[in-house]
Amino acid sequence: MTVAAIVLVPDAAAALADADGEPAIRRVVHAAWSGGALPIVIVASDPAGIIAAAVSDLPVKLAGPAAGPPGIAWFSIGLVAAVAGVSETTAGLLWPFRYAWVDPETVTSLVEAHGAAPDAIAEPSYGGQIGFPVLVPISFIARLEAQSGRSGAEAVAAILADGAPGLVVELGDPGIVSDITTPHGNLPGYQGPSGPAGGPAPDWNAEVAAAAQVPDQSRPTA
Repeated sequence: MTVAAIVLVPDAAAALADADGEPAIRRVVHAAWSGGALPIVIVASDPAGIIAAAVSDLPVKLAGPAAGPPGIAWFSIGLVAAVAGVSETTAGLLWPFRYAWVDPETVTSLVEAHGAAPDAIAEPSYGGQIGFPVLVPISFIARLEAQSGRSGAEAVAAILADGAPGLVVELGDPGIVSDITTPHGNLPGYQGPSGPAGGPAPDWNAEVAAAAQVPDQSRPTA
């Protein structure tokens, strides 16, 4: 069981913007890799090849975008490419490139949550606000494709409203809800995890069950 990172890049030049000393797209890839996502697929509109050049030394796969506007259709393309590359892929992280401040621990936590609840869409939360990346099992590909034309957040919300199993995982990482328009030094404080990184492994079944009870979560509009 592996979880891919599907990074959506509709604006190649913006993805090369400085993110605390390195291009935003490289920071996203480093966080995904360090957190345990595999494979990492970048779905980009990159006619000049500048994204390909920027990540040529990183463990990523590039996929061309769909004909339509960026959104859930691009994610579906990336997820199909991920499965083609690593057949054990069971889910993908829906990850707009501008969320470059996400901590690797957030990726690890979402992967662990998927292991405990493999059929659920897992949404990360910071202080009660849902953000990115969102973990979507590959079993939802057909339902995602039916949402073509919508943004990723809109499509996920529609599928959940239609009865798909979902859970909200409160992770305490401000990078979940703050994109690169917020300078790294201006991010609000990190709020977790409460235990030491080297401590006992968490009871993810209990964590997921508790997180799923969190009411009135707001979702991103991106």
